[in-house]
Amino acid sequence: MAEPDPRRRVPRTDVLLTDPALEESVRRLGRDLVKSVITAAQQRVRTGKAEPGSLIADVLAALPRTACSLRPVLNATGVLVHTNLGRAPLSGAAVAAMTEAAGATDVEFDLATGTRARRGRGALTALGQAVPGAEAVHVVNNNAAALLLCALALAPGREIVISRGELVEIGDGFRIPELLAAGGARLREVGTTNRTHLADYADAIGPDTGFVLKVHPSNFRIEGFAAGVPVSELTSLGVPVVADIGSGLLTPHPLLPDEPDATTTLAAGASVVTASGDKLLGGPQAGLIFGEATLVERLRRHPAARALRVDKLRLAALEATLRGPLPPIAEALTACPDTLRARAERIAAALADVGAKAVRSTAAVGGGGAPGVELDSAAVSLPETFAVPLRTGSRPVVGRVEHGRCLLDLRTVPAEEDERLIEAVRGCAR
Repeated sequence: MAEPDPRRRVPRTDVLLTDPALEESVRRLGRDLVKSVITAAQQRVRTGKAEPGSLIADVLAALPRTACSLRPVLNATGVLVHTNLGRAPLSGAAVAAMTEAAGATDVEFDLATGTRARRGRGALTALGQAVPGAEAVHVVNNNAAALLLCALALAPGREIVISRGELVEIGDGFRIPELLAAGGARLREVGTTNRTHLADYADAIGPDTGFVLKVHPSNFRIEGFAAGVPVSELTSLGVPVVADIGSGLLTPHPLLPDEPDATTTLAAGASVVTASGDKLLGGPQAGLIFGEATLVERLRRHPAARALRVDKLRLAALEATLRGPLPPIAEALTACPDTLRARAERIAAALADVGAKAVRSTAAVGGGGAPGVELDSAAVSLPETFAVPLRTGSRPVVGRVEHGRCLLDLRTVPAEEDERLIEAVRGCAR
């Protein structure tokens, strides 16, 4: 008598869901998610691609670490603020703060009086202390939201005067001019692409002027026959000056002398300064607003501020970033090139059998910050064929391909991840 088809021995889904080996996974990930993985594993058995006896093991191997489809990635690109990889990685302190704030919190509640309190007051206090030159501060969803709120609150139906050389396009095709126009303002463009003078601004100022906008072109540079007007001169025009500094430096940084910061820009006379929280500051996505108390209060009280506000998790992460230890972005920016080279040599030696070599590399700030700034770095060079398997492995590693080699730049890889990097490469070589 012929043996029955082994595929008929596939256990029923309801039986598998109650298997003790999957009990913890069902509790952690939810019944529906585990069921979907079981169904896929059963189908592989039915089509002869897997053995019935390995079904439970296959399910356990295929289950995600969390109920979220986002996967943690090791950034070995050498781009410190990589927008496609989520920009700045959070510090351990910020992650812990978000976990602590995940349940019920006093985000908008005064425990002493039992009454409503200002939302996110801890984060706002920390932000104000970090930039004492600001009379007031506010936080919204992102920097684009901060600019939109300025247009809505400070120039509704009025003109925003801006240099043609600063009409920038940001990520995914979004453009500053269209963003501001969506806020009900009219743009008054002055100067030319490469040269704008104070007189150009002065000629455009009139009764319809809401404010002058100074946008730092953080994702490109204009060189050669070029001229612009600093904030310190724009303040002589007699109207508010809003400065978008972009990447979120709060104070000057010695490695980035040309990158504007909030403290210096306010000292130069800007009425309002906007910046990103998830770039060089190293915090969560947020639009940081600093400036004159009367103007910031107008922004805070505008009806749209409610729609643009940040949630409790980001407020917690922002405060922890400001008060806690240096975030990973700060450590990556100041990493010692000699230390990076020593790490690259050690990793390459451990992977010599797969053709790994330690090479010099050049890293970048990224995220629309410090264009043209090159950071001396070191990388582990592998054959180009490693690039795709590393990206698609169980613990993805994203490097970059140059001249037919896959480079894993260590300036964006924390030292404690070196062994994981070695294991990931070895996994691709098996």
